Amino acid sequence: MEKRIAILATNGFEEIELVSPKDAMEKEGFKVEIVSLEKGKIKSWDTDNWGKEFNVDKTLEEVSAKDYDALVLPGGVINPDKLRREESALIFVRDFFKQSKPVAAICHAGWTLISADVVKGRTMTSFNSIKKDLENAGALWVDKEVVVDEALVTSRNPDDLEAFNSKVIEEIKEGKHKLQHA
Repeated sequence: MEKRIAILATNGFEEIELVSPKDAMEKEGFKVEIVSLEKGKIKSWDTDNWGKEFNVDKTLEEVSAKDYDALVLPGGVINPDKLRREESALIFVRDFFKQSKPVAAICHAGWTLISADVVKGRTMTSFNSIKKDLENAGALWVDKEVVVDEALVTSRNPDDLEAFNSKVIEEIKEGKHKLQHA
């Protein structure tokens, strides 16, 4: 059975943090869809300036976590800051945890997880500037290229993408984790 993966992103996501995992998952034969707040296109951030635009496959109104086998959250600074203020995005994220499905977050995407209230008691990593935010929300922060805690995969930055992609694919292939929790 084909695995369906949602990448939740909006304007200001770090381009390589969406493109690299998406390409890696598609090479594995997974069906990957970009889910966003609105129809049309979303604009990436490419290191230090605006990057390419990407087509949105589905809006949050059109989908639920039941439609997918896993969720990937790219970082950037603007993207997770917008998503963490959208209740529909937080519900979507939370539902993956409630359904014991793999969730992967890189860079600043931990902000969205904090606002979804799913990090307490979890071992995670992130971009170092949000270490305190994660610790204050109850996570155990470690400085490693990739951390897996019961189907929650986190990485620090684009330099970690190879390890991140590999672990994301591994967790998706394993499927649901009884111990995945919010």
